[in-house]
Amino acid sequence: MNYLIGAFKPACNISITFADGKNRKQVILKLMWLCLRTSIFACCMKSVKVLILICNVHSADGDECVAICVYTKVPLKKENGQTIMVPLFQSQENISGKISIEPVLGKKVEHNGVKIELLGQIEMYFDRGNFYDFTSLVRELDVPGEIYERKTYPFEFSTVEMPYETYNGVNVRLRYVLKVTVSRGYGGSVVEYQDFVVRNYTPPPSINNSIKMEVGIEDCLHIEFEYNKSKYHLKDVIIGKIYFLLVRIKIKNMDLEIRRRESTGSGANTHVETETLAKFELMDGAPVRGESIPIRLFLSPYELTPTHRNINNKFSVKYYLNLVLVDEEDRRYFKQQEITIYRLQENS
Repeated sequence: MNYLIGAFKPACNISITFADGKNRKQVILKLMWLCLRTSIFACCMKSVKVLILICNVHSADGDECVAICVYTKVPLKKENGQTIMVPLFQSQENISGKISIEPVLGKKVEHNGVKIELLGQIEMYFDRGNFYDFTSLVRELDVPGEIYERKTYPFEFSTVEMPYETYNGVNVRLRYVLKVTVSRGYGGSVVEYQDFVVRNYTPPPSINNSIKMEVGIEDCLHIEFEYNKSKYHLKDVIIGKIYFLLVRIKIKNMDLEIRRRESTGSGANTHVETETLAKFELMDGAPVRGESIPIRLFLSPYELTPTHRNINNKFSVKYYLNLVLVDEEDRRYFKQQEITIYRLQENS
């Protein structure tokens, strides 16, 4: 029985390690003129883990100094529901590191070549297991041969174009992954995957018009609402006002909702999923004519993503502000308005 179990084990173990922070863009924070031994500190912040690497280096005049750099990791939810911490990148960054292949103790690995692929993929959950590749880069690491002991291969993908952000939705996910393949003619190839997250940043829009709309029921209700702008970054604040111009029905309460609408597929196969991400009570009680209700809604507490429009002709993600009024007979009146969400560079 043990021999049967061993027959299905991979012939080697593969590990994928990304280059540490000192080799990545925008990671050198400062040089400190200190005499310290190399050490690693880890600090955890809300939804982000930053590894701070302190390493000894020498200046041009021979003095010892210490370079401090960062290596950012963010949470990524896997298919099994488990959340793991993975490296964070953005488009046009270099993605580099090393691959280690170690044969199972006492065995050699005969192979037909070793390669690493950087893949950007979209998976529809109604077509689970079939990936649509929108980015595919390959590096050949080794020619056919044999591996007798642990062997390490450096790799680098320079200024990689990664136009879309990582996204995990209700019916679709967009992921980036490194895939290492040890090709074998018999016994099956050995494959290892390593996920990473991509986030892309957008400068503040040059034009950001306010939203002004009127809604009502003839001779019963007439309200006017105003939001300060139509485009918001993920940490922004929605500021606005609701004006009651005519009130002849008894309003019980009024809420403002943030809704996310995810559309997948196309044509007759389009599937739309709507989620209510936030519900903010604006008013409890009956308003009177001429009354105005202020709006101040912070976006940072909610798990929002940027707006995605027709990503690779596969899916879209849009956000809406939904104003809901409920009268004393529990009838609901609502008005929906699309807004744009974008990711702003935090140091902007």
